[in-house]
Amino acid sequence: MIDLRHKSIAVLMGGPGSERKVSLKSGEGVVQALRSLGADVTAVEVDGPDFVLPPETWVAFNVIHGTFGEDGQLQRLLETRNVPYTGEGVTGSELAIDKIATKRRLQERGVPTPGFEVLAGGVDPTLSLPLVLKAPKEGSSVGVYIVRDPSELAGALREVRKFGGEVLVEKFVQGRELTVGVVGEEALPVVEIVARQDFYNFENKYPFLNPTAAGADHYCPAALSPELTARVQQTALAAHRALDLEVYSRVDVLLTEAGEPFVLEINTIPGMTPSSLLPEAAAAAGVGYPDLCARIVELSLSRSLTCP
Repeated sequence: MIDLRHKSIAVLMGGPGSERKVSLKSGEGVVQALRSLGADVTAVEVDGPDFVLPPETWVAFNVIHGTFGEDGQLQRLLETRNVPYTGEGVTGSELAIDKIATKRRLQERGVPTPGFEVLAGGVDPTLSLPLVLKAPKEGSSVGVYIVRDPSELAGALREVRKFGGEVLVEKFVQGRELTVGVVGEEALPVVEIVARQDFYNFENKYPFLNPTAAGADHYCPAALSPELTARVQQTALAAHRALDLEVYSRVDVLLTEAGEPFVLEINTIPGMTPSSLLPEAAAAAGVGYPDLCARIVELSLSRSLTCP
């Protein structure tokens, strides 16, 4: 494992987007973990591009989810400052944050994903109900609506369009909600998520932010046969590779009753909070939280060294 003792690491957290509070919580965990490994850590709360890094920062550990941190903006800015950073580079970040571009790439590379269409302006969907409406560039299930009844459609479209731009419409696939962390070329144990109410939306994902939410139960490793486990993990790896990702991600998958996995999306700055799924999967594989952070740093520095 990489030696982080006395290394100057800036943990970038917060951001201007809808996931700011989640990011701050992720940042708290990463700061503690890196300090436990002997690193010289500075927590940097980011509101926009004018943040200040400590002099001689060795690497910036990015835990800004969604807008600014996960979409290539922060990555491009750090590159202009010649500061190495964790996670994917500009190209991978821009692709993975864009659900529409991701869906098209998955289709091109033969990775199974639910059928979809893209709406611009005030156009209505042509896919039949039930369907899923998504804001294309939000994370943590922000701007996601499952529409089962025709009476719900207009209101859901109105809410999604508040995020601007196009609307991604997916064919609804009934199945078990699974997620697979990928670190380097390794697929971690599969996690199954069972929301106690509705689906695994923002409120149910982060009970520490929403104490009245029903929440969700996690099962790791998921109760799957060895054959199904391998199939889901290989599908997640195929999705990670389809986007040409190199460092780490968390791939969300629906598994039908017939045992068919469908990739929904790929997160390149997954949560690192106490209730987050990537650290839970890593722990099930025998990798503690601090070691997971160290591995992310190690892989990220290898990526930055090989980038043109």
